Parts: sequence; C-alpha cells; structure tokens
Amino acid sequence: MVNTDLIIIGAGPGGYRAAGHAAQHGLKVVIFESAQVGGTCLNEGCIPTKSMARNAEIVQTLKESDLFGLDNLSYNFNFQQVMARKNEVLMQLRSGIDTLLSHPNVTLVKADAQFKDAKTIVAAGEEYTADNIIVATGSVSKSLRLKEPASRPVLDSADLLSIDHLPKSLCIIGAGVIGMEFASIFSAFGTEVTVVEFLKECLPALDSDIAKRLRKVLEKRGVKFCLQCGVTAITSDGVTFADKKGKEQTVQAEEVLMAVGRAPRVFDHFQNAGFEYDARTGIKVDENFETTVKGVYAIGDVNSRMMLAHAAEMQGIHVVNHILGHDDGIDLSIMPAAIFTNPEAACVGKTEDQLKAEGVEYECRKAFHRANGKALAMNEAEGMLKLLSEPGAGRILGCHAFGAHSADLVQEASSLMCRQTTVAQLRDMVHIHPTLSEILLTAAES
Repeated sequence: MVNTDLIIIGAGPGGYRAAGHAAQHGLKVVIFESAQVGGTCLNEGCIPTKSMARNAEIVQTLKESDLFGLDNLSYNFNFQQVMARKNEVLMQLRSGIDTLLSHPNVTLVKADAQFKDAKTIVAAGEEYTADNIIVATGSVSKSLRLKEPASRPVLDSADLLSIDHLPKSLCIIGAGVIGMEFASIFSAFGTEVTVVEFLKECLPALDSDIAKRLRKVLEKRGVKFCLQCGVTAITSDGVTFADKKGKEQTVQAEEVLMAVGRAPRVFDHFQNAGFEYDARTGIKVDENFETTVKGVYAIGDVNSRMMLAHAAEMQGIHVVNHILGHDDGIDLSIMPAAIFTNPEAACVGKTEDQLKAEGVEYECRKAFHRANGKALAMNEAEGMLKLLSEPGAGRILGCHAFGAHSADLVQEASSLMCRQTTVAQLRDMVHIHPTLSEILLTAAES
C-alpha cells in the first residue's frame, strides 16, 4: 500500500492546479487520471473551442476585408488545417501540464481510480491511502429524454470537436454556452446553422438584454434561432420540434449537435467512500468543498456548484489551503464567466432581471462599443456593457457585456467587485486611452 499526504482523482483544471499548489507547500500528492491530463476543458471543451473560435474570427474578418483596404481578396478555407492547429494547441498545453505534474512531490498515475473505502483508493492493482482525498472527476454531456431514441447519430461537443469534415448544415439543440459558441464558429466557417432552444431566449445565465442583442448579431450573420421550441424527435429527416404555438416543425441538417448542458460525472464506487451524492446534483459539499465524510473533498463540475474551469481551479486551491490550515481571501461568490462567440459575451454578479426579482434597489449604467474610439478603429462597433450598482454610485453588483473583448472588460469589473469597489471609486481610476477598457469607465460616468 502507498501512503501519501493527498490523493486527487482527476487531472482536469481543478485537479492539476490543486496538485501543483499542494506540492509547492510541501505535501506529497498522488493524482490519478485515466484519460488525457487537462480534463474536459483542455481536451473536449474550453481550449479546442477557443482555438476554433480564433479561426472563425479570422474568417469573419476576411469577409469584411474591403473595409481594411483589401479589395477582391480570395482564399481557400482548409477545415483540416483548422483541426490540425487545434490539435497542436492541445498537445502543447498537455505538455505544460505534464511538466507541472513532474514536481518531485507529485506522482501522476495514469489509471482508473476507485474508492475501496473513505481513505483508500485502488488503481492498477495497487492500493493508495491518504488522510485527505479530493474528487475532481468533472462532468459529462447531458442528453434529452425523448419518447423514441434518435434514429440517426447525434453528436455531443467532443464529437463535433473531432469531426473530420465541415458539415454543410448543422442543427444545434440548446442555446447555452456550448451551443452558442459552436453556432458562431461553424456559421463563420460557412455551415448553415439552426439553433433550437426550449427557453424564450439564449444564454439564460446572461442578462436578457445582453443575450438578445448578441443573438441578433448572430442572426444577421445567418444563424437561425427557433426559440421556445421543444424537441420531440430526432430522425433521419432531421430534428422535429413543437414551436411556441404548438405547431410541429422539422429542421433538416447534415449533423445534429446535442448541447443541453452537462451533468456531474459520478460513479458507483463513490458509495464505498460513504459521502452523499446523486447523478443530478453531484457530490454534496460544504463551504470548504468537504463532503459529508471528513477529509474527502469534491471540486469542480462534480459538485455542480459552478461548472467553470476557473471555478474548479480556485476551489482546488481553497481546499488545499483548508487542509494546510491557511486562510485565504478567495471569494467564490464572485464568479466571472465568458461566452466566446463572435462577438464574445461575459458576465459577473447579479443580472438586472435577478435584482428586480429580488426587490433589490439598484442603478443601471450603460456604455456602447460604437462610442469607443478603439472599438471603431477595430471595426468592432457591435457591443454594449451594463454596469449594475447600489444606488448613489455605490458598490458594484454586476457587470454584463457583449462585444469585442467583453471577457477582459468583465474581468476588470470582477476584480473590483472582489474589493468591494464602488462606482464612485471606479470613476477616479485612470484608464489608458484609447482602449476598450474605457467602455467600463464610460459606463461608470454615465
């Protein structure tokens, strides 16, 4: 039996960051991964989609080349090269994680790991034990429960990221983050894209005003949206759904992508550890991400608190700090998020809809890309930022944006929120001119 200080199951963002942080603080770590290091984010999610999104951004810019003085521009689009570049990016980043996990205090075991009991893990015929164990097994793609099974192949996000051809048409079921990013990417590549969504608007986690404006931009670029439509069947003819009036319609498409969210990846062997969990909500944890069994923790998607790679990373760091007895100032209630469509969108804090529903008094300030010098110089006039705060230019409560570099703008707002910054204080902070960051300052001054 191998005895160590800390065992981590899963080498995704939460797992490998926790391992690195623990090793730097002197803990001996054994981390298990049965697939590629980097988890879903690196191999089947965040990174490959962002690589492809960059290709799509360039293609979209080339479509507007005349605005930049490039008349009669012609090019051949090579989808295989897009995928090859994506794979090169993944290989480089996996190598970086391997280097991180080569720390002398870290042992990476590339094998399936299972609980024997609350303190013992079995992998590749060997037993490992530790006083503290972190479960970081991530999530899996969800699928709709239809009356009849699909009579044709249906792709999930991992399938689409490894597809060997550019489909002429694509029907995406679900207008959340995954669905919207793929809609933006493949539409730019020339695929005819239709998005079918059960809710009345795309991206329900976003401020509804921002989500609507972003959808309108994608519609202008050719993406068709069928909102308030419930899918009833997936057949060889296409995707059949009932629209908001109850009328049945069918969208024909060469490929169908199921993008209705993700579910925590849980296993039957969790029962051997004795902590509470279920397939829908994942592993039950407290404010320190400790399960109902002392010394066993769960971070990232498997606890369903916030299915974001950066959330998993910070949860992992917090758990290690808790194990070490170190206090930290990590505020996980302030969690920025981004959607890398073109243009991109991002958010942090409460939406205007939430503040209204909760009866919270607030002020809303807006600023637009079309009034920003840098945005116009970049030909990125489509965009808006909403800054929500306590009345009287008080503490920032939320920031929601779409348009070029929205993730960067919202990250600044998020950092300010972590320090309880007021709008009045933001107004006094010098911002470089000309930059897109002035959009946030303009909102504060409005």
